Amino acid sequence: MRKSFRNMAAIGASLILGTTGCTLKATINQTTDTTSNITGTTSGAAWWSEDGQIKPDFKTTAFVTFNQANLQQDLAAGRGEYLASISRLLGVPANRQLAFFSAAQADYAETIGRDSTALLALLRDTSRAFIR
Repeated sequence: MRKSFRNMAAIGASLILGTTGCTLKATINQTTDTTSNITGTTSGAAWWSEDGQIKPDFKTTAFVTFNQANLQQDLAAGRGEYLASISRLLGVPANRQLAFFSAAQADYAETIGRDSTALLALLRDTSRAFIR
């Protein structure tokens, strides 16, 4: 009797895990398809490549869009990991990052309360002076 209980438990667990995996896969595919469709129709081009990676042209846009609140905190402070990350994405050399942080902080007041597009424009404009 104990052996049959183990077999039934194993079969039940297999069915549950198998069903969950299929549902999870379908849900992930539906989510990424929807995200691709949304970004493709709102930006004129999809952010994602066929293999699910963010296209190089959209890395800074995606970073600012998804991390806007944290980036704004770093800008207000004039330092932080999000500000360092965006500076690398924009191509600011490591030895010029501190100057970029100060310049971006000084210009930050212009974008308070505005959307991520305005914030990205500010960061791109500010970074131009620091890129060789």
